[in-house]
Formats: sequence, C-alpha cells, structure tokens
Amino acid sequence: MKPLILVVEDDPNILKYLKITLEFNECKVITAENGKISLKVLSELKESLDLIISDIMMPEMNGYDFFDAVSNDSTYYQVPFIFLSALDSPEDIRFGKMLGVDDYITKPIDEEDFLATIFGKIKRGKTISLINEKINEIYSSYGISDVLVPKEREDLILLIEVNWDDVVGPKLIKYYPKDIELDVSLNNISDQLYDGVKAMYGQDAILTGEGILINLKNLNVSAYVFFDSYVDKSYRGGRKDYMFSLIASTITYFQSLKIKQVFIELSSLYKKQEKWDIEKFWNKFYEILSKPSLISS
Repeated sequence: MKPLILVVEDDPNILKYLKITLEFNECKVITAENGKISLKVLSELKESLDLIISDIMMPEMNGYDFFDAVSNDSTYYQVPFIFLSALDSPEDIRFGKMLGVDDYITKPIDEEDFLATIFGKIKRGKTISLINEKINEIYSSYGISDVLVPKEREDLILLIEVNWDDVVGPKLIKYYPKDIELDVSLNNISDQLYDGVKAMYGQDAILTGEGILINLKNLNVSAYVFFDSYVDKSYRGGRKDYMFSLIASTITYFQSLKIKQVFIELSSLYKKQEKWDIEKFWNKFYEILSKPSLISS
C-alpha cells in the first residue's frame, strides 16, 4: 500500500513539484494551501496518514499554528511532522526543532536528501505501528486487559527501569513514584513492554540506544520505551541490556521527541554506572508532559 502524505504549501509551483515528485516515488499525496485548509482536510480524512510536510510562512494559518493544532489532536499527534521552509537561519531551525517537529528541511530542496528523509520517517513510522500491534497482541494473550488509568487517574506519570537478567529475563529494578497503586501488575507491564519491543527489533537491536512511543490500548495509556546496552563481560553476550520507560495517560508524538533527549542523558549516566536520581528525572518528564505549547504560551 502506498504511504499517504499530506503536503501543506502556499506556493502553487512548489506544491505541484512536491506532489509530482512524491507520486512518482510511489506515494499517495493530498495537498492544502495553508494550515486552516489542512485542518479541514484532516477532519474529513478517512484513511490512515503516514506523514505531514508543512511550510511555515502561509496565510490564514501558518505552519507553527498548524503544527500546534495537530500536536493536540489525538487522531494525528503521532504522525511524523516535517517543516519545509525557506526560513533557514540556525535560529529558525532551532526553534522549529524545539517545538518538537520530527525534522526541518530547508528550501531550495535537494531532491535526493528530501526523499531520503521522507522515506526514512515513513519506514520508522511503519515499524512503530507494527511494534504497537505486537505489544498489544502480547498483552491480550496474557490476559492483561484491565484499564490501568481510570478517569480519576488521568494524571499518571510513571518512570520505570528494567534490566535483562540472564536467569529470569526482564527484571523490574525500580520505579517512581514509589507509592503508586495500580490494579495491573507493574512487573507484567514492564515484562511485556520489554519482550514486545525486542520481539520486533530483534535481540541485537539493543546494541545502540533506541526509543519508541507505544499506545497500550488494553491499558488506556501511552508508554515511551528507551532501551540500550553497555559492555559488561559478566553478562551473557558480553553486554548488559536495559530499558527505561515512561508511562502516562497520554504522551504525544511531539512530547516523545523531548522525552527521548532526557532518556539519552539518563542512559549516558547509566552506561558510566554512575548513580542517578530517579525522582530528578521523573521531574524532568513531568515538566515536558505538563508544559503548555511554546506556540500558544
């Protein structure tokens, strides 16, 4: 099936060029002239969307405001979003990435780099979709179908650490907050997250740091999972595998990009076997999940 891409651009010549280029490369393309029209297009869309490419400087609704609207839409907040703009100063690019977009491509367009970026994002998106399906399938097979977050617990933010043990497999090491009360076993949650991601990526995928956002439909929560390893001859295979996960009632795709940076920081400490304060890192994640949009603030 051809990937479906929404392209938002107010210059008709660039819009036509992008549409022809993407369709020639086996993509299905829908277009809009500005953010306002795009929101209407999305509201009427019946198909699954794989990627959004948007200009920034547009009439009616610019790219920043369009991005803000999409990032708060539960239907599309996990769709990769790329800015394509003539605003090419380091400050513009830094601001765009600070907002949480998946990538920032500057005009004029280098077609080879453009297509490599597009198909890289689409491939990753499909991999994430398969992992989501696999993990939810695993939860169902284990009978883990209780709702983890009832209406009164929509403020849940839970940070967990899981290590690989050569004897027992995935092992929950610690979590925060410590006083959290759940109807579902936290050990079961962590085990299935670990097994599900490894089942899709393969045993050797953990050689390098990797993060993924997962929707646990059976539990009514989102989870951002980050796994990595470091050399340790005392473990099988000569390395120690580990996983961190942040579980919350909702994690948007755009929040997950900021969350990944914090996990990279944490993983750097972990590899050096330095002590780390779980409450301190939980507070960093809390700030990301509770902070209002930079655009609307």
